[in-house]
Amino acid sequence: MLSTGLCGRPLDNLPPLGGRARAVPGPHVLQESTSLMPAYNTSEFRKGLKVQIDGDPYIMIECNFVKPGKGQALYKCKLRNLLRGTVLDRTYKSGDSLDAADISTIDAQFLYKQGEQYVFMDNDNYEQYELSAEQVDDAWKWLKEGTVCSMLLYNGNPISMEPPPHMVLTVEYAEPAVRGNTATNLTKPVKLETGAEIMVPAFIEQGESVKVDTRTGDYLERVKE
Repeated sequence: MLSTGLCGRPLDNLPPLGGRARAVPGPHVLQESTSLMPAYNTSEFRKGLKVQIDGDPYIMIECNFVKPGKGQALYKCKLRNLLRGTVLDRTYKSGDSLDAADISTIDAQFLYKQGEQYVFMDNDNYEQYELSAEQVDDAWKWLKEGTVCSMLLYNGNPISMEPPPHMVLTVEYAEPAVRGNTATNLTKPVKLETGAEIMVPAFIEQGESVKVDTRTGDYLERVKE
């Protein structure tokens, strides 16, 4: 008889304990985490801490220590849900604790888009992961084949990604430049190879490459290749 785990799944299909999931062909299959995570005491609360509340992963975006005239010290915290982006306000008493979230970051290469899904590959073990268009959000503007991104995993499953802070992209379409005009105060819209549209100086021509700040969408400079 085939042995099964607590969830009724064959034990042979579970990832090895204490290690990475095995590399398998095709997109990553969602798996539940069975490992116990440590807890953070209020003395360890700080901005950037990743914790788990009511089964969801959160990042602490603000933490203020308050010492009232009488009574216990308080920690007023703002936490952002890493799955939904909502912000939670919580107040904790000195000595309270929160479970750590099983969060890790990997370098993942963008492979291709299939329908509304974006497919990436872990550069270390070649395992593939999928993110929805909603999860990728506006980052699609800077994604081209081979782009290495920072991907966030929760319990081994992908939940978000960030492109490199700067990308060099080819201008796919631009109105003709005015000959001899090198002024940077005159701008025009152009379409990049990824489909994104940005404003660039009027002297930029179709077929040229430009460096873009992916955090703001701003043109930085023309790149000669």
